[in-house]
Amino acid sequence: MSAATAVAAIMVLAITLYACTGLADHGAGLWDLAAGGLERGRQARSLIDNAITPVWEANHVWLIYVLVVCWTAFGPAFASIMSTLFVPLALAVLGIVLRAGGFAMRKDATRARMRHLAGWVFGIGSILTPFWLGAAVGALLTGRVPLGNAAGNEVTSWFNPTALLVGFLAVALGAYASATYLLAEAHRHGVRELAGYFRTRALVTGGAAFLLGLAALIALRADNKQMFDRVTGRGWPLLIVSVLALAGSLLLATGTRVWRMRLVTAGGIATLVWAWAVAQYPYLLPFSLTVSAGAGSAATMRWLLVWFVVALVLVVPALILLFRLDQRGELHEESAESLGQVVTHS
Repeated sequence: MSAATAVAAIMVLAITLYACTGLADHGAGLWDLAAGGLERGRQARSLIDNAITPVWEANHVWLIYVLVVCWTAFGPAFASIMSTLFVPLALAVLGIVLRAGGFAMRKDATRARMRHLAGWVFGIGSILTPFWLGAAVGALLTGRVPLGNAAGNEVTSWFNPTALLVGFLAVALGAYASATYLLAEAHRHGVRELAGYFRTRALVTGGAAFLLGLAALIALRADNKQMFDRVTGRGWPLLIVSVLALAGSLLLATGTRVWRMRLVTAGGIATLVWAWAVAQYPYLLPFSLTVSAGAGSAATMRWLLVWFVVALVLVVPALILLFRLDQRGELHEESAESLGQVVTHS
C-alpha cells in the first residue's frame, strides 16, 4: 500500500466515524424539532439535551479532520469539490452554524418562547447539514465533479435524482441512528415512556432509510451505470452486511436489552460508507482523478501518517474517556432522577 492510499484510507476512517456519530448528532436535532410543542415535547427534549450536550462538539472533530487532510494531501481534488459543489457545501455550513447557534441560545435563553424558537433553529440546522453533505456525496458518486476549478456545473452536479436521494438517505440514517442511541439512553435512565417513543421512531426511520437506499441505487443505475456496476459488483458484500446489521438493530430495538443496538447500528452505517469507498477506489473524483495522481508530495504523505499516529495517541484516548464519563453519567447536567421527574410531571 502506498502512502497516498494509506492517507486516503485514513480519510475513509474519519468519514466513517463522522457518519456513526455526527449524523446521529444531527438526527437528535431532527427529533428535537419533531417533538411537538413546549409541553408535549418537553420530556423528549430533556433526554436529547442530556444525551448530546456533553459530546455534541466532539462528534464533529472528524468532519474537520477530513477537511484538513483532504486539502493537505489531495489539493486538486479538494479544489475541484469545493468549487463545483460550492452551493450544497455552503448550505451544509449554514446548517452547522444555525445548529450550533440554536443549541447554544436555547441553553441560555430566559424566556420559554425564545427557547422554543432557538429549538426550531437547532432542528432546521440539523436537517440542512446531513442533507447537503449527502447531496455532495451523491454528486461525487455520479461523476459530476470533474478535475478543475469549477469544471463541473454548479447546479446540475447536485440537483439530480441520485444526489438528492443520497441527501435524504443521509437525513434518514442520522434520524435512525439517533433514535436507536436515544432508545438505549432511555433504557439506561429507566424512562419507559421515552423508550417506546424512540422505538417507534427507530422502526419508522429504519424502514424509510432502506427504501431511500434502494431508490438511490435505482437512480444511480439510470444516472451512471459504470458507478452502479462498481457499487453492486465490488461493494455487494458490504452492502449485504450493512442491510443485515441495520435490520438486526431494528430487531434489537423491539426488545428490552438494547445495549448492543448502538454498536450494531454503527456497524451498519460504517459498512455502507465502506461500500461507497470500495466502489470508488482508486478514484478521488470518478472517473477523472485517481488517488495517486491527486496526491501531494511524498514528504507530505509521510508527515500526515506521522500526525495520524500522534492523533491516535493523544486525541482518541481523550474522546474515549469523554464517552465513558458520559455513559457513567458524570457529565450530565440533569440526573436520571430529574429526567424521571420531567416525565412524571408532563
